[in-house]
Amino acid sequence: MSNNLSEDSLKLVREFGATEISKLTDVPEIYTFEKELMYSHRDFDSYYKKLKNKEKAAIVSGFNASATPHIGHIGVFDTNLLFQKKYGVEVFIPISDDESYVSLKVKTQEESLKNSIMLAKAMIAYGFERKKTRIIIDQLYSNIYNLAFKFSRGITLSQIKAVYGYAPEQNVGLHFYPAVQSAHIILPQTLGTPNVLVPIGPDEDAHLRVCRDIAEKFGYVKPAVLHSLFLPGIDGAKMSKSRNNGIFLLESEKEIRKKVMAAFSGGRESIEAHRKHGGDPNVDVAFIYLRNYFLKDSEARDIAEDYRKGRMLSGEMKLMLLEKLMGRINKIKENYEKVTVKDLEHFIMTNEETDLPKLIEKLED
Repeated sequence: MSNNLSEDSLKLVREFGATEISKLTDVPEIYTFEKELMYSHRDFDSYYKKLKNKEKAAIVSGFNASATPHIGHIGVFDTNLLFQKKYGVEVFIPISDDESYVSLKVKTQEESLKNSIMLAKAMIAYGFERKKTRIIIDQLYSNIYNLAFKFSRGITLSQIKAVYGYAPEQNVGLHFYPAVQSAHIILPQTLGTPNVLVPIGPDEDAHLRVCRDIAEKFGYVKPAVLHSLFLPGIDGAKMSKSRNNGIFLLESEKEIRKKVMAAFSGGRESIEAHRKHGGDPNVDVAFIYLRNYFLKDSEARDIAEDYRKGRMLSGEMKLMLLEKLMGRINKIKENYEKVTVKDLEHFIMTNEETDLPKLIEKLED
């Protein structure tokens, strides 16, 4: 594997039966596979073969309603878009407004719903197609709970405790949510699409192991899984909302510039020392983002060499990243401002009786 993987990432391959993407002979032509940002899988080879044979297929790729899209998400977004545009794959985007509430990540259901609408607008702005994208917000599509209730019979409390570590004193909503999550993932099969792929971070693999077990118990096809590599936050640590160390796609250019210019550097303590001794691009966050998201391999090698030899400074690396980042982010933000209630109506799944325009108007008051 070309990227440095965390122990959690390697554990999936070593202990839980995932397979390295590098062992596959046929993968999509996109940077996320070429650079092994998609580094391991479960049954992706079977999914991709069916896709190329023009069999109907879906992707389920969700969000927590307490978060906002950040740079760490774009590899998954770009991969999903490739499948949608090249192969006509229908993309389902569940936004877990209910999980955010029961896990106390938000204070009220109204807050989680507002966040969910924001995320829905962001996904539309990113470029997902109206006719082939379905956004699921459970407060608006509570029909999902009928399917979750069915699947709840296939999950035991012992299993929940073993996989999620929930304690008896934690609320029952948390214990039930794995059934809801499985309902999100298996939903496309109930609508006639058995070929389903779920791209996830390595920390979510346990959820998919539960879901694949449920699918088998209830006569559905086990969903295929892609594991997406975590890139570090701007401080070099794991990216998280609580640390505010991510570059968020909807925040101001001023804030993004501030974060990029403060990013963890592989440079020396002074310009003179850097010119003389060079820096370490492998730990430089700006270079890590550039290499994985924006540069061809040949370009990345040349820039890394210039950095090691002191011909390129850390500040220059950061300015290069900022320019490429803002080129993408400004377009997303421009599209975001153009998203209408009519657009949301086309994308968001709702119960038949839901008056979405009226609900959004109430939220914006």
